Amino acid sequence: MTRNQRNPGDPVIIKKYANRRLYNTGTSSYITLEDLAKMTREDVQFQVVDAKTGDDITHSILTQIIMDEESGGAQMLPVSFLRDLISMYGNSMQAMMPSYLEASMANFRKNQTELREAFREGMGNNPLAKIAETNMAMMRAATEAFIPGTRKAEAPQADSRREPHKDGEIDALREQMAAMQKKLDELGK
Repeated sequence: MTRNQRNPGDPVIIKKYANRRLYNTGTSSYITLEDLAKMTREDVQFQVVDAKTGDDITHSILTQIIMDEESGGAQMLPVSFLRDLISMYGNSMQAMMPSYLEASMANFRKNQTELREAFREGMGNNPLAKIAETNMAMMRAATEAFIPGTRKAEAPQADSRREPHKDGEIDALREQMAAMQKKLDELGK
């Protein structure tokens, strides 16, 4: 096997040269950070190495991609999260954060996949879809409780699709929200 050939499952090696150019050894072509972002989204495994030293610089390149995405207007990371993350550096919790964040993202991806499948299969028999539907009903009830009059605006569309037993659930949720609002009002006095 020659030096640039790789086994299936091995990451693609990307070399970063001193002139900041990135070279994909798998395709024998120069690429950009945008290409690496696309490869990441397509779940292509790669490793970025400094062409001169051979050091693995994947972490810093991925961080640079995130910074480019965040500064390009596609902000996904809230300021409070960034502040919390920065405060963890040097903290006794720093060693635990990487595994915690990895587990959180794995759980998020799993839930995201299950929800996609639930919606793809339809609302009928899938318990996750029913949970999502109930959550939407709760949001509608919360909106009505905090912003009276919104139900009237959406009533013609919603009522044409609503099943009788759903109205009862929504009414019960409204009552719960009203009770919570009453308690909040009492606490505020």
